[in-house]
Amino acid sequence: MIGAVPILLALAFLVTALLYASVGFGGGSTYAALLAISGLDYRLLPMVALACNIVVVAGGTIRFARAKVTPWRGALLMTALAAPAAFLGGLTPIDQSSFMLLLGASLILTALTMLIPASAEREGEASASARFMPIIAAPMGYLAGLVGIGGGIFLAPLLHLTRWKDARAIAATASLFILINSAFGLAGQLLKAGTSAFGGAIGAALPLLIAVAIGGQIGSLMAVRLLPKRWIRWLTAALVFVVGVRLLFGN
Repeated sequence: MIGAVPILLALAFLVTALLYASVGFGGGSTYAALLAISGLDYRLLPMVALACNIVVVAGGTIRFARAKVTPWRGALLMTALAAPAAFLGGLTPIDQSSFMLLLGASLILTALTMLIPASAEREGEASASARFMPIIAAPMGYLAGLVGIGGGIFLAPLLHLTRWKDARAIAATASLFILINSAFGLAGQLLKAGTSAFGGAIGAALPLLIAVAIGGQIGSLMAVRLLPKRWIRWLTAALVFVVGVRLLFGN
């Protein structure tokens, strides 16, 4: 188990939650990396990371909804298609090397898509491929459940690339997507690992849950009121790329 949680680890979780919540994410991928460094059994990483995700994006989802930036029809459609697949992904066994390789490679690829500029003359106009985004929701949900994250980090770059909605609407959609997928993925992980393992991991990680709750509230407030759209896009790419490289080459 985690044992006594170091202050630096809790602080790292708080900062991670703040930064990720500011772009509509939960931070599950970085929590997993931090927990791997701390020595937690990789089979328990998804459960702790998903629980932290839920704590972070629950507040963010409410803030986005109150700010009336959530495109409910499209967001709920993609989430409804992804959630059952996330549950199945959570049930699927995976070894440690495949876990780290799959997660790291996926994050680097999604970060690179964020660096492709939208044509200036058509900025704000959805591309023809935007209508097909719901089709890829299910495979993204399965991948998210398999590696124990919410999946918004896979979804958001594609939504930006196709100019599906504006940056804040995409952040709101990713937040809702992560919240529901994390709940379904966690249910699958619980059935796979057992409730006793989950209880022990979460009990030891309680200070981390408190840290991400604080950081997530600050970050979601920044996303709704402070950050310019271009910053949201660039910050998303930077976060995703750094974590992907860390998982591929730092373990």
